[in-house]
Amino acid sequence: MASSAQNSVPQKWRRPVRQRSRLVRRTGPAHARVEFAHPSEQEFARFLDYYRIRWVYEPVSFPIAWEGTRVSEMFTPDFYLPEHDLYIELTTMKQSLVTPKNRKLRMLRELYPELNVRLLYRKDYQQLLAKAGYGAVEVQNLRKQDVGDILISPVELETRVRALARKISRDYRGQSLVVVGVLKGVTFFLADLARGIKVPFVIDYLDLKRYAGAQPSDRVRIARDIDYPIAGRHVLLVEDIVNTGLTLDYVLSELRAREPASIEVVTLLDRPLRRLVKVPVRYVGFQIPNDYVVGYGLDYRELYRNLPFICTLRASVLDIPTAPTPVSPEGAE
Repeated sequence: MASSAQNSVPQKWRRPVRQRSRLVRRTGPAHARVEFAHPSEQEFARFLDYYRIRWVYEPVSFPIAWEGTRVSEMFTPDFYLPEHDLYIELTTMKQSLVTPKNRKLRMLRELYPELNVRLLYRKDYQQLLAKAGYGAVEVQNLRKQDVGDILISPVELETRVRALARKISRDYRGQSLVVVGVLKGVTFFLADLARGIKVPFVIDYLDLKRYAGAQPSDRVRIARDIDYPIAGRHVLLVEDIVNTGLTLDYVLSELRAREPASIEVVTLLDRPLRRLVKVPVRYVGFQIPNDYVVGYGLDYRELYRNLPFICTLRASVLDIPTAPTPVSPEGAE
């Protein structure tokens, strides 16, 4: 069918046809639950699962050619990525397969110009990764074997931080805030959170220094204090992660002594199972297990802060102490 003829196809003929589910089992990782037509598709699904990119396998078919009023040819993209509104068609380097797929893609784009669809070669995986927001992995030359599990994806982070900002904005409607960030792991979280808060606020920072003291009360001190006076003001303390609660308890006691009108805590991550001191945490992004995590501002030996997701590191990357326990790393309390 010529291009001009395709453009004259009535809109009602172009309705996509939903395909039956290829789900063959309900347990295990997503890429192991689906019956794929080709091993390369399962490999790509495993790749998507690894980076926590949601996908649907062959969800719809698009009519692209007709004989009279009857559909004579359809095109079914291999994957749909709902968070990016992107259809993916995989191919190999085999020219006999590339040529007909390119032809179908041209027809698809002419008939459905609103679709975001891409033909993906194996060499394009990293380009897709960068487009999806994971390019920092390559910038850092982070080896895949360093990462244990990706616990929270960039999309999950963005969605949850926006939700926290909306709730904070509702709770403080008609008031103003002093937003206090605890350096350094909170940097990216605070920046994204602040962009979503709709009430007036000022930003200030605390920096803590940790010591290997005998008593918990001796293990943390304020190294850099806030500049803004908080007496009579509503204070929102922003933490990257709350573990035992010892550090947070110390900071709250120091700030309460300055008689703010109120003080509440928002933390990106929470490990309630490690809590030793009961501390009030009003806003929580995610609860996580006890594994050491990095990314989105959290570090290991100052590395990995710029990863756009939150992940664990394999034991082979971490220094497992055999001598007396050293001073806790930042954020570990």
